[in-house]
Amino acid sequence: MLTDREVLSTLAMLRNEHLDVRTVTLGVSLFDCASDNFDTFADKVRTKIGKYAEKLVATCDEVGDKYGIPVVNKRISVSPMGVVCASFSPEQMVKACQVLDESAKAAGVNFLGGFGALVEKGMTRGDRALIDALPEALAVTDCVCSSINVASSRSGINMDAVALMGETIKAIANRTADRDGLGCAKLVVFANIPQDVPFMAGAYLGVGEPEVVINVGVSGPGVVKKAIDRAMERNPNRTLSDIAEVIKRTAFKVTRVGEIIGTEVAARLGLPFGVADLSLAPTPEVGDSVGEIFQSMGLSSIGAPGSTAVLAMLNDAVKKGGAFASSHVGGLSGAFIPVSEDSSIAAAAASGALTLEKLEAMTSVCSVGLDMVAIPGDTSAATISGIIADEMAIGMINSKTTAVRIIPVPGKGVGDLVSFGGLLGEARIMPVPGGNAENFIRLGGRIPAPIHSLKN
Repeated sequence: MLTDREVLSTLAMLRNEHLDVRTVTLGVSLFDCASDNFDTFADKVRTKIGKYAEKLVATCDEVGDKYGIPVVNKRISVSPMGVVCASFSPEQMVKACQVLDESAKAAGVNFLGGFGALVEKGMTRGDRALIDALPEALAVTDCVCSSINVASSRSGINMDAVALMGETIKAIANRTADRDGLGCAKLVVFANIPQDVPFMAGAYLGVGEPEVVINVGVSGPGVVKKAIDRAMERNPNRTLSDIAEVIKRTAFKVTRVGEIIGTEVAARLGLPFGVADLSLAPTPEVGDSVGEIFQSMGLSSIGAPGSTAVLAMLNDAVKKGGAFASSHVGGLSGAFIPVSEDSSIAAAAASGALTLEKLEAMTSVCSVGLDMVAIPGDTSAATISGIIADEMAIGMINSKTTAVRIIPVPGKGVGDLVSFGGLLGEARIMPVPGGNAENFIRLGGRIPAPIHSLKN
């Protein structure tokens, strides 16, 4: 049972330290909406999402008001549309994306995820049609997000898909050039994507998931930072072991808050509760930054030597504390390091303290990967594919989720400021390592899955 002191500290988190429930995500399976007739498909999708999402926003607000804990984002995830719409052409895929966009707006949510495909071992006709449709689909819609899984530890890396995604990301950036390539911010390329992610842009509802489900994503980087600061003020001689314990106890309280909100929302909607995702997700607001935690632990900024070690410890402590607080943990669960969405990380990247190479190293121990990284608009498709391949290799070999959400900003170069607005934030464009990957990417095929019996 929580002590009086712990209850008071939780109240302080709510009032002063940006504690909130980052997202409640309604997962809706659309497999039963599949049809080779587009109008039939569209009607079924609108009806089903409308039926289950009708009261989502109002219910989240009611529960949030009851506990005094805001639910910042209400979202929807759906089945991978590369499977649901397998018989559609690229033009019909664009229309399908617009149907999802209309449904999301009707429900009042800010994002809908699942316009994606799983192609780690090969690509069906539907998967290819969806990827071909992405530049237009993400340009003409506002709320829809996409994820493409191109690698897994069991299947290896589909290098044909990696090559295609490099070209596709360039095409999306050019199609949304008037918005600094904003379409790329709604697309993630994954290795080992989980089926129950509540966070965008990677959210989708996998094949093994229920018909409808409520997943919740908690956050709280500001809370963790303040807890470390308070502990160090009380005793400046604390060791890293002591700080790990502080993070664990804080993660427990944050996760418990999220699970209470998620289970009550699910109960009021008459739906099953799925998982709590324990991720530390920052916002551009000062005081709600993962990067500031690195400074509280003694580094000059994120990116300084020691950053990978700090991130590994932070990630592990968050998982340990959160796992004890929730009966069902899922999603990505760890620390996010999205450059433009975190003011401290964006500042470190702008000053040169944090490079793309260091970010890549850090992704070997964090939850996701290269996230919201703006790069020069003249970066070649082969270079982008090379960056994706490197990140997928980290995920494949280490049996963890990794991802790339990268934005080649048309017409802009290193050091230029790019602003995406809202939670997507702003950042300076980072330099890309030199060299040429074109001949390597052109080889195509599939990098075989690793043999884990000889792992060391």
